[in-house]
Amino acid sequence: MRAAWYRRTGPASEVLETGALPDDPGGPLKPGDVRVRVRTSGINPADVKRRAGWGGLSLEHDLIVPHADGAGIVEAVGADVPPSWLGKRVWMRNAQGGYGEAGRAYGTASEWISLPAAQVFELPEPLGFAEGACLGIPALTAFHAVFADGSVEDRTVLVTGAAGAVGHFAAQFARAGGARVIATVSSAEKAAHVRAVGVRDIVLRHDEDVAGRVMELTGGEGVDRVVEVDFGANLEQTRRIIRPHAVIAAYSSTAVPEPVLPYYDFAFRGATLRFIQGFLLTPDVVDAAQALISDMAANGALHVAIARRFPLERIAEAHEHVESGEAIGNVVLEI
Repeated sequence: MRAAWYRRTGPASEVLETGALPDDPGGPLKPGDVRVRVRTSGINPADVKRRAGWGGLSLEHDLIVPHADGAGIVEAVGADVPPSWLGKRVWMRNAQGGYGEAGRAYGTASEWISLPAAQVFELPEPLGFAEGACLGIPALTAFHAVFADGSVEDRTVLVTGAAGAVGHFAAQFARAGGARVIATVSSAEKAAHVRAVGVRDIVLRHDEDVAGRVMELTGGEGVDRVVEVDFGANLEQTRRIIRPHAVIAAYSSTAVPEPVLPYYDFAFRGATLRFIQGFLLTPDVVDAAQALISDMAANGALHVAIARRFPLERIAEAHEHVESGEAIGNVVLEI
């Protein structure tokens, strides 16, 4: 099978290879598994960090086929999997296992993959394979960040980095849940991208005082929830804009990985700090997220932004595009 892989961590152009691997690298199908003909492979920041060895991540397999997310068609099923799965269009999640651990050697950057059926979901008909490859980490992380602490109906939700893959989904889910959404973005182009999904209150973080503008937009009351793309970097503004009993749901803290917490700024408001890990979602959360995704897609209410599509052989260029931070939307490989 055609595939991409790396044998050591490092820069994309130096370590990523493409070529042929055995058609069934994982061996015969195990009970409960399905075999998927991969059509598209989604590339997330976690994938490029894993390949780069970010934060000391080690390579614990002789060879890694990268990427956690993808979409394709079920071609075979193992014991205990209903034959009705055969021929279904599906999207996949968590193909490599948890971030920060060895996980599986074989991700979605290949023509074929075998996975537990619990990690495979029917792709709603309005969505294509490229869109399906973007649902795993981004959409599920966004869902949990928005709804982990209950309904957002009539609440004010701040989504930082709302033009990013997770943030774009989070803004849509929060609006679907009845929330007023305020978004931060870094450019006018990204503001237009977020405005296209119905968000009207947008703050340009490089040009405006974010905390001051958020307080102005909320009449001095602040926000009920924050979906946070960079907890440590935004800590100073966050402590100034939260209402009593607010929830800060953070899914990354890349710029400041070891933030110093102003404890009483949060404690005096009875705030909840929730750390979101998209690889560690419970089955109930995944089921609820999958149901909302399917419903919104079927009703034409879900916009999956595709920034660039690359062929498998240009995987290094695709990784570099994700790392550049220039992508407005998701980056996918077409297998």
